[in-house]
Amino acid sequence: MNKLFTVLFWVVLMVLSNSLFSQNAIKEASQKLNEYQLKGQYQQAPLPYAFNALEPYLDAETMEIHYSKHHAGYTNNLNKSVSASGLAEMPLFDLFAEIEKYPVAIRNNGGGFYNHLIFWQMLKPNGGGEPTGALAAAIKSAFGDYTAFQSEFSKAASGRFGSGWAWLSVDSAGKLFVSSTANQDNPLMSTELQQGIPVLAIDVWEHAYYLKYQNKRGDYISSFWRVVNWDEVANRYAQALKALNL
Repeated sequence: MNKLFTVLFWVVLMVLSNSLFSQNAIKEASQKLNEYQLKGQYQQAPLPYAFNALEPYLDAETMEIHYSKHHAGYTNNLNKSVSASGLAEMPLFDLFAEIEKYPVAIRNNGGGFYNHLIFWQMLKPNGGGEPTGALAAAIKSAFGDYTAFQSEFSKAASGRFGSGWAWLSVDSAGKLFVSSTANQDNPLMSTELQQGIPVLAIDVWEHAYYLKYQNKRGDYISSFWRVVNWDEVANRYAQALKALNL
């Protein structure tokens, strides 16, 4: 019994040590990303295309409400939250790295601000198709092939109960993985079991699709693949590897 306890103790210690190493590696890498400069007062970047540019896959009315109301609301509320907490000068990624220490309003609105900021960039008119180059090779290495990856990502998005996101991220060893998060959480947050640097995201809150697709989340996810900006995803993948010194 004592031997079994000792073995279990060392197994748990090893798991915790590996997890802590991974968290520290992601935190240090995030500080080398271009977006590490983000801190209050936060501003929405201009939408990189017209509201109707992603039709017929994402409709203009949904895009306008999503960007001008929802994303704007998260941005404004984040600014209020960091100012009220005396955290306006702290980089957003540093807040994410210890998010459990801060008010829930910063977690919710910080995630809402950042998740949408990068989501818009990951979409483009006449997008879709399949990735190429190093990103395509990494997807094949991690998932077997593109079809298997697409299936796993779509499953994570459709299976997220309630509101949230699905992600393709790079872990501390440089390997791609798929995950989903609740509400406005993201893989950079310390509260996630598996942390990583996001390179692709899909918003599965109902406000992202309900006007056009109503309760048919699966149809929205299928349409999402027609507007993915693989050039942006590949760029983020390359940035992540560089930040991790890989």
